[in-house]
Amino acid sequence: LMNAAVAQDVEPARITQHCDSVTLCFSKGLGAPAGAVLAGRREFVAEAWRVRKMLGGGMRQAGVLAAAARFGLEHAAETMRGDHDNARRFAQGIQELNSPLISVNLARVETNIVMVSIRGGWPSPAELCEHLRDVSEEELAETGQAVSVLLFPWSAHTVRAVWHRDISARDTELAKNKMEFVARKCQE
Repeated sequence: LMNAAVAQDVEPARITQHCDSVTLCFSKGLGAPAGAVLAGRREFVAEAWRVRKMLGGGMRQAGVLAAAARFGLEHAAETMRGDHDNARRFAQGIQELNSPLISVNLARVETNIVMVSIRGGWPSPAELCEHLRDVSEEELAETGQAVSVLLFPWSAHTVRAVWHRDISARDTELAKNKMEFVARKCQE
């Protein structure tokens, strides 16, 4: 929700105005250590509260977590714009590779998520993710760096990359370089 609101430069309420209920996790893009909020009609929230209590949910002395969530909300636009910029830089780097193995539709990179398409049957998404995660002796000798990139095999021909507040512009550059190295090695 917050990534979409920042990308569209609108208040989150504009996106959720036609929803019956909405939940927002503070520990995802907002960077709080824990916490979430649920909003909806009074009866819906009352029932959710009852079920949460029935299942043993709840916390005492949660003020410090609430403070972290508030800080995340207050700085969401600034933080998430950086995440979106990093994701776009990564996607542009893949596009510039002009690789026969991998591609990105830049028009679809609107937030902190990049979907990387894999052409052909090899490597599979799982194999590409494994190569990006592992650090080989050859990579270390050739690049002088040990970089491990964690992506998710999303579908039969796609992997997903997601940015968050703890991934810097430098990390993004290293991930781009790693993708280039892996794509080149897969072609060889």
